[in-house]
Amino acid sequence: MTVHLYELVGRQTPTATETNPKIYRMKIFAADEVRAKSMFWGFMRRLQRVKRSNGQLLQIREIFEKRPEQVKNFGISVRYNSRTGTHNMYKEYRDTTLNGAVEQMYKEMAGRHRAARSNIQVLTTSVIPASKCRRFHVTQFHDGAIKFPLTRRRPRVAFEKHSGTFRPFRTSTFFYMCGIHLN
Repeated sequence: MTVHLYELVGRQTPTATETNPKIYRMKIFAADEVRAKSMFWGFMRRLQRVKRSNGQLLQIREIFEKRPEQVKNFGISVRYNSRTGTHNMYKEYRDTTLNGAVEQMYKEMAGRHRAARSNIQVLTTSVIPASKCRRFHVTQFHDGAIKFPLTRRRPRVAFEKHSGTFRPFRTSTFFYMCGIHLN
């Protein structure tokens, strides 16, 4: 399930006593607009005692990344409910979009901490420079001379007539690099 960032603006319905109620704005990560609205009214009910039946949703819009082709470092502060209590966490991810980083966070929290999406609240998100990154799994990719060698390449057949589905012997996939024979 992909995650989208929505900005929702809402308030309590104006009454005779309160003609100009306070307006609230929230940024919510959700799969679609319907779930974003549901989460918005859930937070409004818990935090401001405003239910959907006596509230107005003034605006809902999806926020898109300005530069989705550039890799960035994201810092995410999270609060989640576990079986034993409520915990706060700070996590760092490397991705091209904020939505992708939050999706990574949801998957990691499910795998490492058995936390469901409904039990996770994203408190703050930010793009952080490489000098401020703290986590090793993010900083290891900051080296400009990093290399990813191809250790098990399969050589292509020189001519089409020599290729085929079945071979009488197993294909050799060794790769000779810098005087080192890798298997």
